[in-house]
Amino acid sequence: MLTQERAADIFDRIRKFSRADEIEILISGGGFALTRFANNTIHQNVEDENHLLSVRTAFGGRTARASTNKFDEDSLRRVVAASEALAKVQHPDPDLLPMPDSREADGSADERLKATPSRHFAETAAITPQLRAEAVKQIVNVAGKHKLITAGIYSSSESVEGIFNSRGLSQWHTQTLAEVSVTMLGADSSGWQKANSPNVSNLDPLAMAETAARKAIDAAHPEEIPPGKYAVILEPSAALDIVGFMFWDYSGMAILDQRSFLTGRIGSQLFGENITIWDDVSHPLQTGSPFDGEGMRRLRVPLVEHGVVKRVVYARATAARMKKSGFKDKVGLVEPTGHGFPLPNEMGEMPLNIVFVAPQNTQSLEHMISCTERGVLVTRLWYIREVDPYEKIVTGMTRDGTFLIENGRLRGGVRNFRFNESLIHMLSHVEAMSVPVRACGEESFDMVVPAMKIRDFNFTEVTKF
Repeated sequence: MLTQERAADIFDRIRKFSRADEIEILISGGGFALTRFANNTIHQNVEDENHLLSVRTAFGGRTARASTNKFDEDSLRRVVAASEALAKVQHPDPDLLPMPDSREADGSADERLKATPSRHFAETAAITPQLRAEAVKQIVNVAGKHKLITAGIYSSSESVEGIFNSRGLSQWHTQTLAEVSVTMLGADSSGWQKANSPNVSNLDPLAMAETAARKAIDAAHPEEIPPGKYAVILEPSAALDIVGFMFWDYSGMAILDQRSFLTGRIGSQLFGENITIWDDVSHPLQTGSPFDGEGMRRLRVPLVEHGVVKRVVYARATAARMKKSGFKDKVGLVEPTGHGFPLPNEMGEMPLNIVFVAPQNTQSLEHMISCTERGVLVTRLWYIREVDPYEKIVTGMTRDGTFLIENGRLRGGVRNFRFNESLIHMLSHVEAMSVPVRACGEESFDMVVPAMKIRDFNFTEVTKF
């Protein structure tokens, strides 16, 4: 595993090879291991360690980047030369700012006090193929006990992310992550569970297998019910995958480009009063580095408060452009928030540490079901695509555990649905939420989200499975 000291030494060597006005390196990578299983047996075990070095140079408003995964002297010379050659032939960028120094990147003293918790756990880093195989054996035993077929993965990683530049900036982050995904297959039904955490002790593969198996069993012989508008309870993974489609729009660059559904709506009541959302890298259930692609400290940003859209996030150059364009009167406070991607890029920035704040009266998933006269419980969603960017209408399908609720009880499995739903409408019709948890899915990035009970969720057709 690459250390901060060795990375700093690499940067010192690279600086000697460069004639650029400014130079920056990004280092990322580490060790990743994966055990994959299907048909109740392990069929793949892979392990890899790799580190990527990305060098950005700048000459008078021109900048470019080149990358390598070799750290010997000749390779370092070549990657610097490649970056400089590319930078010199670029058109000058009038919005390119000088690289930040450590004082600018670290922000105020108050911001520096908001320390991000450690996300490196020795127990996770020490996971072996044998430990993963033992967990898979437990999962397979559950499948065998219930006469089901199981498939999934168990992965573990230890990674680093660092940034150094010629203005004295030096940032470093280390993290571990363990992830388990389990699918249980019956003759005409399926169940699914997925979870990850920097701390492997937070994962319980056996319990996940039992839950996935129970869903597959209870969903067997699904009946077909007509499409229409239903009271729908989305488990956290389902809620995550659908709401994730709106957060690319919480970007100053998206506002400038007029491709955000928030254009003209910041400061307005867009969602229900029970919806409050923050971007908060320091939240104990979140992951990721506390700095962005330029090394700027990520700030805790209120995106939505009681249904009112409060702010979007800004990279340094986006904030400067918006101030220059006079947008500050329309969108409120415009300052860099530490959410930029590595330069150069065309996307600007995005919030990546989404946290839904629990309302005063949370409900358990079981209580939501018991209070539902007729509705549908959804385990997860997939194949989600955007239909209308401004109204944020998305379409997709349910999968791996869709159940009819009648008179406060799960009646049984139903055939899956396709849905067309506006996220604005959906988040204006949330009747109840559970305590937010760390969740992961397949269509969006990990978040801290609750299960949600939604009124009049729009199912448009029934699928054939």
